[in-house]
Amino acid sequence: MKVLVPVKRVIDYNVKARVKADQTGVDLANVKMSMNPFCEIAVEEAVRLKEKGAATEVVIVSIGPAQAQETIRTALAMGGDRGILITSDADLEPLAVAKLLKAVVAEEQPGLVLMGKQAIDGDNNAVGQMLSALLDWPQATYASAIEINGSAAKVTREVDGGLQTLDVDLPAVITADLRLNEPRYASLPNIMKAKKKEIAQKTVADYGVDVAPRLTVVKVTEPPKRSAGIKVESAADLVSKLTTAGVL
Repeated sequence: MKVLVPVKRVIDYNVKARVKADQTGVDLANVKMSMNPFCEIAVEEAVRLKEKGAATEVVIVSIGPAQAQETIRTALAMGGDRGILITSDADLEPLAVAKLLKAVVAEEQPGLVLMGKQAIDGDNNAVGQMLSALLDWPQATYASAIEINGSAAKVTREVDGGLQTLDVDLPAVITADLRLNEPRYASLPNIMKAKKKEIAQKTVADYGVDVAPRLTVVKVTEPPKRSAGIKVESAADLVSKLTTAGVL
């Protein structure tokens, strides 16, 4: 079974995002970029499936600028077999990304699309669900455990009331949650091997997909800064202030 894993290049989660002076978006100049953490978890799970014999090939695909090739190389160093880079300088909306991934699926014919539940930049949490709808494939989101049994997958997902277990027929779209696994660190030998692995270069035009934006960003602003707190002398003083504020 071939597993297709979409990955996204985002601002590193340790970096504090800064809004541009003209409030048109987030400033990406001279900012450290890395693989979206949820995508990293999806790559790890796909590699584990291959190690268990449930998958035969792990194909990494990314949509973004030329620098996204570095993100694909990271995934290949973790154990991916080959990569596909669809170059686009525009920040595509989730529907456009889902349409492009549908075209990639039509070419690659994977038995499973395994992806992060969301990207930490836009936090849309929409591409997996949209891709499932476009493909008319079963979907299982927020996976915290995955078992492949022949032509079906058993997926455990976290819900408000506890854990929910789903059986989905393959091919399917599964999105990875935080507790699915802990991604491995790529070893130096694997990093060197990844440099020789194939990355096919594509463009949006190659797939003939309409990626025209349907949304307009009016303004991007930082959240208001929290005002400084105050110290109280005693518990009675705290209760008094909370009562005055109408909290109690």
